Amino acid sequence: MILKIRQAGESVLRLSAHALTRDEILSERIQQLISDMRETMRDAPGVGLAAPQIGLDLQLAVIEDREEYIALAPPRQSEEQERVPVSFHVIINPTISLEPDSGEAEFFEGCLSVTGYRAVVPRARAVRVDCLNEKAEPVTINARGWYARILQHEIDHLHGTLYIDRMYSRSFTSHENYQRHWKDVNPSDFRTKQ
Repeated sequence: MILKIRQAGESVLRLSAHALTRDEILSERIQQLISDMRETMRDAPGVGLAAPQIGLDLQLAVIEDREEYIALAPPRQSEEQERVPVSFHVIINPTISLEPDSGEAEFFEGCLSVTGYRAVVPRARAVRVDCLNEKAEPVTINARGWYARILQHEIDHLHGTLYIDRMYSRSFTSHENYQRHWKDVNPSDFRTKQ
């Protein structure tokens, strides 16, 4: 089932989501929710979807960066972003830590809950995430590049944070203007071109 994606301004996007118990994770309700979130993310299309984005204050997100999405970007851009395909998976009750000395990267980001806009957001290049999967099993994820960015973005949603809270405000642009003026420009150049 395709679920309604909530948009900026709806209070559920600003709540701190609550953790799920093992029994809740394994329940038919949550298993169906995971399936519906996967379908909704793919339909949007997007590379991640957190439960608050569909109106539920739960610490649960689904992630998938498909090869066909990556193929739509200019090859140079995908290389700079360190973007590689990421298989579908679920993160539940995640904790995140930034990898020391990994540095920061600045790239344009969008969000299914801020439809039609993008902005440059600084993020850590590498992270470690400890979480549970859809079987309530503990998992550790070590991620770099665009995958690390996706994880940071989705985990922010679980704490009531949107990318607009972290963006360089002068870079905020409509998707149309991003395509027209910025898609082939190094994101750090936006400061000198304005």
